[in-house]
Order: sequence, then structure tokens, then C-alpha cells
Amino acid sequence: MSTVALLLTALLFGGMTLFSFGFAAVLFAVYGPDNARHGIRNTFPHYYLWVIATSAVAGAAAYPTSALAAWLLFAIALSTAYTRQMLMLQINAATDSGNAGRFKMLHGLSVAIQLAQIGMAGWALALVAG
Repeated sequence: MSTVALLLTALLFGGMTLFSFGFAAVLFAVYGPDNARHGIRNTFPHYYLWVIATSAVAGAAAYPTSALAAWLLFAIALSTAYTRQMLMLQINAATDSGNAGRFKMLHGLSVAIQLAQIGMAGWALALVAG
């Protein structure tokens, strides 16, 4: 089970890092701002579902090896559920209404959550690899 936990946690950490630091930059470079925004907006619901599922399964697999790693992974799943079901909708509403100030604040919050989650996934990975 520890091998499964290690692989799933590594997949989560790598996937979150690539999505956060590579995906958006490539979309903007290849498709330009308007098309990239549309692509990113349509991708996030799927990305968040992937993070929720992967972190939850990784947490269950990690529990026998490290309870702390498991709880970190479960926290990622729960905070991503909030981000997907609440925060993403608020960000989209701010964008649609042209409220740039609210968008910047909410987007900043989503970035902070994502960076914290990447840090938690890295910590969990180190614990599972232990």
C-alpha cells in the first residue's frame, strides 16, 4: 500500500505543480488572452475533480504509512471541494460582471489556496517516501 500511496501522492504533487505553473502559461502563449481565459475557465472544473479524487484516494492509501500525510491529503481534497463548488463560482461571477477588484481578490485567494495545497502535497510526499 505504501507504493500506491507514494505513486498517487507524487502524481498529485506533479500534476498540481504542472497545472499551476505550466498549463496557463502555455495556453496564454499559444492561444492569446481571450481564448486562453476561455480554455482555463472550462478546464478548472475537471482539474478540481481530478485533485479531489486523487488526493482522497492518496490519503486513504497513505493512512497506514503516515496518518499526518493522510490528513494533509484529505485537507487538500476538502479545500479543493470548497474551491470548486464555491470560490470558482464567485470568481466567474466577478469576471462576468466586470468587477475587476473582486476578481483580483478572489483570484489571489485561489492562488494562495493552490500554493498551500502544493506545499501540503509536497510535505505528504516526503512523509510517505520517508
